[in-house]
Amino acid sequence: MGETAKSRYAETYAQWRADPIAFWGAAAKAIDWTTPATAVFDAEAGVYGRWFPGATCNTCYNAVDRHVAAGRGDQAALIFDSPVTGAKRTLTYAELQHEVSVLGAVLQDLGVAKGDRVLVYMPMVPEAIIGMLACARIGAIHSVVFGGFAAKELATRIEDAEPKVVLAASCGIEPNRVVPYKPLLDLAISMSAVKPEKCLLLQRPEGVGNLTEGRDLDWNEACNDARHAGKAAPCVDVAATDPLYILYTSGTTGKPKGVVRDNGGHMVALSWTMENLYGIKPGEVFWAASDIGWVVGHSYIVYAPLLAGCTTLVYEGKPVGTPDPGAFWRVIEEHKVVALFTAPTALRAIKKEDPDCTFKQGRDMSHFRTLFLAGERADPDTVQWAEDQLGVPVVDHWWQTETGWAIAANPVGLGLLPVKLGSPTVPMPGFDVQVVDEAAKPVPAGTMGSIVVKLPLPPGCLPTLWQQDGRFRESYLEAYPGFYSTSDAGFLDDDGYVFVMGRTDDIINVAGHRLSTGGMEEVIASHPDVAECAVIGVKDALKGEVPCGFVVLKAGERRPHEVIEKELVGLVRDRIGPVAAFKLAVTVNRLPKTRSGKILRGTMKKIADHDEWAMPATIDDPTVLDEIEGVLKTRGMG
Repeated sequence: MGETAKSRYAETYAQWRADPIAFWGAAAKAIDWTTPATAVFDAEAGVYGRWFPGATCNTCYNAVDRHVAAGRGDQAALIFDSPVTGAKRTLTYAELQHEVSVLGAVLQDLGVAKGDRVLVYMPMVPEAIIGMLACARIGAIHSVVFGGFAAKELATRIEDAEPKVVLAASCGIEPNRVVPYKPLLDLAISMSAVKPEKCLLLQRPEGVGNLTEGRDLDWNEACNDARHAGKAAPCVDVAATDPLYILYTSGTTGKPKGVVRDNGGHMVALSWTMENLYGIKPGEVFWAASDIGWVVGHSYIVYAPLLAGCTTLVYEGKPVGTPDPGAFWRVIEEHKVVALFTAPTALRAIKKEDPDCTFKQGRDMSHFRTLFLAGERADPDTVQWAEDQLGVPVVDHWWQTETGWAIAANPVGLGLLPVKLGSPTVPMPGFDVQVVDEAAKPVPAGTMGSIVVKLPLPPGCLPTLWQQDGRFRESYLEAYPGFYSTSDAGFLDDDGYVFVMGRTDDIINVAGHRLSTGGMEEVIASHPDVAECAVIGVKDALKGEVPCGFVVLKAGERRPHEVIEKELVGLVRDRIGPVAAFKLAVTVNRLPKTRSGKILRGTMKKIADHDEWAMPATIDDPTVLDEIEGVLKTRGMG
């Protein structure tokens, strides 16, 4: 795909390794600071050290105001495209600055001050991004909870973050239904021991919510009143080490884990990635087809593109069904998108419905340069399919809520490295990635182990968990002293490419052999009739665990399921060997997923193992689990 000779990756990574302080000090010059840092890094501060201590800054100023000051106020900052409502809207940087400063003034009038928390519970609408930026502007800490998230989960987050104000919308809109948010919010507040003082409700005509007397305000009315009174909040200086936001990691039981992101390091890291990793220039249109409820939405819908002076695309829709599998190609053509960042599951959905990409025909996508994938393992088959259909580099990269940006990637801006299917390529500057065994000893190249990152973590990563330093140490730093544990398993090859084979929990132990379910999924996904699949380890009296593969077949597949299932068993046996003990492939209509498209393997495993399980809060459609249970029962499991 690319030439190593042309890539500046090796020298850039070597520069960082030789002098991390000089490297990040230089990267920090891209940011406008109110007061410069007294040091680039203080190893004595925080849990493992803090970046840019002594500096003061404002993230909203850097994302919005400085572009207006530089004369780029008329450039589009944000394009909103909502196929579910038919709405489209463009906000320039000057208009965004106005909207954000008005909402900031409303929040200040509601008593929100520097360091206070504001919870955001909204769908993919421009006001959600305006809300996040307004918090950043006045020094408040935002915590976005996925719109439509279950009341019980929302209540635990309200209790943990203790927000003074909640920013919410009356409803969210799915392709086939309207999801009322207001009743969920009211229920969550009634369940929570902590009560927010005020709620600002954005009324959407598709589903209007009831305002609670004395607590709720109409968003548009409040903003209009502030506008008419000439109110506009200026940017408030905060310390670089002050929190910008708290983002709760999904699927946690008990007390939620609030990942903290600071202001200074976050801006430096994200700003560095737009040019060097994504290869995007100011003024270009960048589209992360995620949701602001996830870290990808925080980093690459809201902050990074705006810090870099790009135009960011806010899309309220799905890859298929709004209205068809050509939705992504329409958006790319219409808005002149140069790069799209999405999850492999979105591509698999398109591939299942439209394997030959007939919906792309006749679309002018000549300006489209790169497709980026992250969020879960990108199977080689899907990557290859996308590359064949789109004719552009398909770049897989790997990162986590905790890191806030890519641990490993193929840096387009520094020049592409040769692609190795199944690998997100190489570690980014700042990440000293190592693979170790149980005793924290490095293992040879090509050997599977736990993937860890040598401390300190680079700028942009979590300094700690919200008000839980002890839990941060215990969850991430104690298992491998001196390292951050990613909880992912995999290996490094001889060229230093990273291969992430699954969560450490997805490595199954079959009669003493440690096998990766990701490796088996790769084989199954290569079968021409398979649209997507998930492999889990199921308890077995003899071998400890045996793999079970769940497969969704391509639309219109007519051959008997049992014939295909038999072929899949043979395929895994051929490519991985009898040691995999792979004897069970089960055809299902669909796989249970979170709303960001991650497959809920853990829940499927519990059902198959007859363990107690609870409905995951992040599940997209709960009825899928009934289907899985039904299919397993017919096979004498679950």
